[in-house]
Amino acid sequence: MSIRHGLLALLSQGPRYGYQLRAEFESSTGATWPLNIGQVYSTLSRLERDEMVTRVGADDEGRFVYRITPAGETDVRRWFATPIARADRPRDELAIKLAMAVTTPGVDVRQVVQTQRTASLRTLQDLTRLKADAPATPTDQGDTAWRLVLESMIFQTEAEVRWLDHCESYVVRALPASAPPAPAPDPADNEEAHR
Repeated sequence: MSIRHGLLALLSQGPRYGYQLRAEFESSTGATWPLNIGQVYSTLSRLERDEMVTRVGADDEGRFVYRITPAGETDVRRWFATPIARADRPRDELAIKLAMAVTTPGVDVRQVVQTQRTASLRTLQDLTRLKADAPATPTDQGDTAWRLVLESMIFQTEAEVRWLDHCESYVVRALPASAPPAPAPDPADNEEAHR
């Protein structure tokens, strides 16, 4: 999700100031995507430049308040109506790491997979525990938003574990020589052989 569209979505609910946008963004995403206030204000500045938002003055405490413009409303509605293409998502560091492990001599690919699987399963347990502790029935929109984000994270982690299982079985079949390299001979053993 782009910060730009997240802020526009919040502004479509009414005028807000920067710290308010940051707090509501983090609340809506369950703090899984923390923002620093500089990101918020630099994004607001670009949105204002692009005529998606307008500054409508300041509140009683001197904080600049922003309102979405008709162009901003059109942009955020278009964003909601358009599916996210796989190519629009950031590069998958884990896939890149495994690809590099397979092609780098001396790397035990199975160990790389096992290490990641252990971490992913631990994450899955933590997420599942969070879901179990959440109220069964949401009390407000913030609870609903957090539940959707949490369940997305659970499904993604489950998929990652399944993919790691697949990678391990594939590596075993395709690269039988991917076992870790034999340990280097101990120089002391070599001296014994020459005596």
